[in-house]
Amino acid sequence: MIDYLIQNLWLAWLLAGIVCLILEMMNGDFFIMCFAIGGFCASAVSVFTDSVTVQVVLFALFTLLSIFFVRPIALRYLHRGEDRRLSNADALIGREGKVTDTIEAGGYGRVKIDGDSWKARSADGDEIRPGTDVRILRLDSIIATVEPC
Repeated sequence: MIDYLIQNLWLAWLLAGIVCLILEMMNGDFFIMCFAIGGFCASAVSVFTDSVTVQVVLFALFTLLSIFFVRPIALRYLHRGEDRRLSNADALIGREGKVTDTIEAGGYGRVKIDGDSWKARSADGDEIRPGTDVRILRLDSIIATVEPC
């Protein structure tokens, strides 16, 4: 088995590249893809030389080059617009909810937004009755500032 592997080292490099591509499909950060590129380049080089040292050095070289040159380009073009996507509590600003507990004038109450209950206060300090639809204006820690829709 070892003799077969040594005689067909290009196949081992090719298999390593394919495994790295499969792992990259599960990950998506384009880091493991660089190892796949290195594996494919080492597979191509192994056709021309039997030296394992040359193959490993070229695998490392092409992997490093693709980390520094290919990965940033892939991230820029394939993850376009992700830095502008809101997440966590920031995604709630502008959403609409319903008052569940009266928001007292100058005080607090409760608002239900997408099934979650949030402590809330009125933006203008007026009382808001239960059942009123409200819009989230801002979040201060865990307290939502709302206005009637």
